[in-house]
Amino acid sequence: MPHPALLAISHGTASAEGQAAVAALVAAAAERLPEVTVRLGHVDVQQPDVAASLASLPEDQHVVIVPLLLSAGYHVRVDLKEQSAHRSDVVITGALGPDERLVEVLASRLASLEPQGEDRIVLAVAGSSDDRANEDCRTTADLLAQRLGRPVDVGFLAAAEPRLGAAVEKARGEASGRVLVANYLLAPGYFHDLAVRVSRGAPVARPLLDDDEPAASLVDIVVDRYRDALA
Repeated sequence: MPHPALLAISHGTASAEGQAAVAALVAAAAERLPEVTVRLGHVDVQQPDVAASLASLPEDQHVVIVPLLLSAGYHVRVDLKEQSAHRSDVVITGALGPDERLVEVLASRLASLEPQGEDRIVLAVAGSSDDRANEDCRTTADLLAQRLGRPVDVGFLAAAEPRLGAAVEKARGEASGRVLVANYLLAPGYFHDLAVRVSRGAPVARPLLDDDEPAASLVDIVVDRYRDALA
């Protein structure tokens, strides 16, 4: 019997840079699992979508869907379940975060901005209509604060408050140093560009995935989500 396939499902983006970054993550996971059929699909924006991705796999093959999403919002809790409901052999894992390994990548990206002792940190997150997903992001901010040994504020780019622009301005009014924006976005794209724009000159760290090699810890998370589902 073949190993269950790993179907990695991203949000999807129109950004060529973002598409390449996500594809590189999935390719790296596939290298770690040479005996497993690995596919990349998308819940929005790009093709193949979830239905087409599942249709590309044999009907008798079990499938583990790993959402390439940082928190469990509407796409994880509703979309993926609805779009895979016609197959009984599909297991959907948890989102990538919260996870301390993501925090390590966040801290590494932020280090390139050379934070100083009196600088203020704001974590940029996409935001969700499901506040459980927003709470996941607040948990990540708390973990990052523990990792850095300093407070970390949260700024949302959509759907929740405070918005990133307001969070940056508030931090500017309170900080004696610079305001630096840690970037809790998976890859370049619309939300990253928005984060840069609304931060109004505050340095914004690179997203978790960019034009460099995916961090080994990110690949570990994808592989671990798959293996944990098998267990």
